[in-house]
Amino acid sequence: MRTSLNRAGLAALSVLALAACSPAPPPAAALPAPEVSVVTLQPQTVTLSRELSGRVSPTLVAEVRPQVDGIVLRRLFEEGSQVKAGQPLYQLDDAIPRADVATLKAALVRSQAVLNNARLNAARSAELAKIDAVSTQDNENAIAGLQQAEADLASAKAALARGEVTLRYARIASPISGRIGTSSVTAGALVTANQTAALTTVQQLDPVYIEVTQSSAELVALRQQVGAGQIDQARALPVSVMLEDGSTYGHKGKLGFQGVTVDPGTGSYLLRATVPNPDNLLLPGMYVRAVIGNSVRADALLVPQQGIARDPNGDAYAMLLGADGKVEKRKVKVSSTVGDQWLVDDGLAAGDRVIVEGLQKIRAGAPARVAAPAASAPAASVPARS
Repeated sequence: MRTSLNRAGLAALSVLALAACSPAPPPAAALPAPEVSVVTLQPQTVTLSRELSGRVSPTLVAEVRPQVDGIVLRRLFEEGSQVKAGQPLYQLDDAIPRADVATLKAALVRSQAVLNNARLNAARSAELAKIDAVSTQDNENAIAGLQQAEADLASAKAALARGEVTLRYARIASPISGRIGTSSVTAGALVTANQTAALTTVQQLDPVYIEVTQSSAELVALRQQVGAGQIDQARALPVSVMLEDGSTYGHKGKLGFQGVTVDPGTGSYLLRATVPNPDNLLLPGMYVRAVIGNSVRADALLVPQQGIARDPNGDAYAMLLGADGKVEKRKVKVSSTVGDQWLVDDGLAAGDRVIVEGLQKIRAGAPARVAAPAASAPAASVPARS
């Protein structure tokens, strides 16, 4: 038994001796810094816009009504067609107006004859008055008769002109150019000069208005930013129109009117954009969305949306790669988007390197390295939206 123990002890001493003679294992290698992708912020000019819902309305609307009484003989247009200003639309029975014009023309000829006779009488009376062959009173009567005849002729001309206008009113014409609607009367209908119902309606659809409303609170904030020099008020910026199916309308318009009062019921004011409509694709009453530029911010900083996160309190922050190669967590303030980027109001500066990829592998204060050359944020090509 004692011999077995001695042998076991000698074996253990041999193992320990061999372990002491073998080299020590190398220390564990340090983990490399995680790779990240960054965007280097560069200032740029950005157009700030608002996307607002609105309706299409015609630029001109004319309700066609008769100006004289009469029976409709013919409708002279095709419903839904394009008409031009002055184009005849309805023909009323004009027999009576024509007869009146003929009577007034005869009265004018008679007045002209009376005037010629009065001129001759006045001329003879003037010659006789030079030799005292007529009394002063007779000469004055001849002069007064001439003046009366001239006045009668002027009155006859005015009456004839009025009669011709009435005759022209029997042929009802379009007051404007545009697309005409349906007719509310047919041949044989009696129309009157004082009726309230329109015979038809003509609407000018090229260009059209896009009428939208914007919150007065946004207007106040915008003017405060302009007053503080943070942004410049935009002038004559294009207006993009989004159709009901989400597509972009092919023609851009421009903002032409801003309301001067605020609706007390809704707290908003009216904006109106003028948009070309050569193909008549936009129709009155159609629902659209208008992207309207309202200001320009110079030296703006844009950060890809994946580079901005929020903490449990809802505060926005970004992870930056400092000059020392360590990650920094910085609180920022953002208010609107420009396409797929955030517009930064505060917290970042030009030249900062914002980490946009590899965020799951880093932590604040730990080192990191750039996996690819730093790239500048692309220029904004779409309007900013709050």
